[in-house]
Amino acid sequence: MTTYRTLNLGILAHVDAGKTSLTERLLLDAGVIDEIGSVDDGSTQTDSLALERQRGITIKSAVVSFTLGDVTVNLIDTPGHPDFIAEVERVLNVLDGAVLVVSAVEGVQPQTRVLMRTLRRLRIPTLVFVNKIDRSGAHLDRVLRELAEKLTPAVVPMATAERLGTRDAFAVPYAGDDAAFRDRLAERLADHDDALLAAYVDDAALPYGRLRAALAAQTGRALVHPVYAGSAITGAGVEALTDGIRELLPGTERCADADGSGDGDPSGTVFKVERGPAGQKIAYVRMFAGTLRVRDKVRYGQDGAPDGAREGEVTEDKATEGKAAEGKVTAISVFADGSEVRRPSVSAGRIARLWGLADVRVGDTVGVPRPGAAPARRHFAPPTLETVVVPGRTADRAALHTALAQLAEQDPLIGLRQDDVRQEVSVSLYGEVQKEVIEATLTDEFGLDVAFRESTTIHIERPVGSGADAELIGTEPNPFLATVGLRVDPAPVGSGVSFRLGVELGSMPYAFFAAVEETVRETLRQGVHGWEVTDCAVTMTHSGYWARQSHSHGTFDKSMSSTAGDFRNLTPLVLMSALKRAGSRVHEPMHRFRLELPADAFGTVLPVLGRLRAVPHKPVARGGAYLLEGDIPAASVHELGQRLPGLTRGEGVLESAFDHYEPVTGPAPTRPRTDHDPLHRKEYLLSVVRRVSAAPAPRPRASSPSDARGRTGAATKSGPSGA
Repeated sequence: MTTYRTLNLGILAHVDAGKTSLTERLLLDAGVIDEIGSVDDGSTQTDSLALERQRGITIKSAVVSFTLGDVTVNLIDTPGHPDFIAEVERVLNVLDGAVLVVSAVEGVQPQTRVLMRTLRRLRIPTLVFVNKIDRSGAHLDRVLRELAEKLTPAVVPMATAERLGTRDAFAVPYAGDDAAFRDRLAERLADHDDALLAAYVDDAALPYGRLRAALAAQTGRALVHPVYAGSAITGAGVEALTDGIRELLPGTERCADADGSGDGDPSGTVFKVERGPAGQKIAYVRMFAGTLRVRDKVRYGQDGAPDGAREGEVTEDKATEGKAAEGKVTAISVFADGSEVRRPSVSAGRIARLWGLADVRVGDTVGVPRPGAAPARRHFAPPTLETVVVPGRTADRAALHTALAQLAEQDPLIGLRQDDVRQEVSVSLYGEVQKEVIEATLTDEFGLDVAFRESTTIHIERPVGSGADAELIGTEPNPFLATVGLRVDPAPVGSGVSFRLGVELGSMPYAFFAAVEETVRETLRQGVHGWEVTDCAVTMTHSGYWARQSHSHGTFDKSMSSTAGDFRNLTPLVLMSALKRAGSRVHEPMHRFRLELPADAFGTVLPVLGRLRAVPHKPVARGGAYLLEGDIPAASVHELGQRLPGLTRGEGVLESAFDHYEPVTGPAPTRPRTDHDPLHRKEYLLSVVRRVSAAPAPRPRASSPSDARGRTGAATKSGPSGA
């Protein structure tokens, strides 16, 4: 039996901190490439899309493999621009460790804080690399202070730097014989190690080997974060970082026998989906257990579905189980030494591309669910903008929908929204750059000329009180063979949508309960004002049905028998009536902003902030400048960014990131509905059942003991039928 070690490593950073350049340097040092590529020239290994090369930014995550001694590293380069945070979101669930890149010039930036906060919450072992020590304006000590103040005090500087801000800048790693370094290291590690703390208090001599072992253990548990310094362009300090990656980040130990197989049922997670030249789906899968082989039949699907928009950084509630599919794996390729290699199988710890899973989606589990895996999560804030995509030619409407559906497969947070009433389709966005990329992609890959309407802010609705309604089977004005009663209550912020039963589970077939729950979640995507409803608890208070009836010759009589369709059609009417009685309040997304501006521009900027509905906190004077923090509506961030250069002579620096939702002041904004609108009963019934008639005819008396088993004309609150 041979043991292998694989490390799935993510490189994360705020845009322009140099993470793609660091990826190139690591590949060069590992012998995978002969010369380092340039982001500006579009010659990097991982930015393979034409758009990435044109714009000099990473748009899609990319995987490349290399070896460090006895460790196989699958390196995942992720986008740094906040408009493409969804790509980072998908990668986080498959990482063994991460390197967070911070610029020695710009220091800690908004995206840096968001990323580190998420990495720490997910307990992903993380090293920090302070890049660009060779750039003018580099300041290592200031950045180290910012790391401790703005990210986490649990940082451990592993090097200093000389000749900062020059092309000759170099890093000086701290050595084990440096007594001051050993003392600082022991002090930091003692916070999480009682034995070290006792020895440190007693002034006992701690061997550097023991400290290094403790550093590896605590880094692996994401308790501390070693900080390295250097330059990805010149290579300064990268060797020490490489040693840290190999020694301090935990990989996946995997055992394999002679034929390369591993023990256990296969289990993997899909973190990326793309389409090949022939339109076939290709799934990027991180294997957590077992071995998957070509020609294997494997089940795949969602463990849990997200419930919609949430407060920033919250756990998604598990919704109804996703439908599983089955497919035959027709081809497998793995990443090795900078290239992609076809293999007959892939085992635990590796990342592979799989062909043959026709309906696969991002987030799917391949094989058996991962042992101990958490429910589906949303790690970052939801998109806060949306825009309508308009085809250049009316005849391209169907092709546009197909193309956007394919893009949504690759990026589920695009949030495709089809409005059949107005023959429009809209997408969710994180920012204007993402809109430009979607437009270019539709043109280059699908040959579609499109335009976008002005981006609008995505709001949410939350119930403000409790409301209930019920419609009983066989009773006016209910035209459906179903009894449904629902109560809507407010739920804690960030809790999403929950569905509970206030009736006995055995009071009717489970399929009818499932139909009600599924319809509740779908209906709440459009509330009283048209926005998605969240932080809401829905309880089913009444249930009832008519059992299956057949004529004497055995044919099914739908006119006397309840079906799931009856419950699906009735639920929106009851739910929206209950929500309307409860009342709902529209909330808008708010950003936390940080503004640095010259002191003489403060009086000019402050009134502008007021007109943009920003709420600044107390300013802090810093020499000849002011630091101003506060909250601002997401809808105003773009305008503030556009006006700031003119207001501050180009010296103002704005940082902002989504923080929370706040109730809208004034008239509530509305969004047109895209469904049959259960808020208008007459039109809804005409659309659904082509009639506005009231209750169905009374059910005939049972003609046999078998017929009498059905629960007739019943609305149940807590038990079997009986109104």
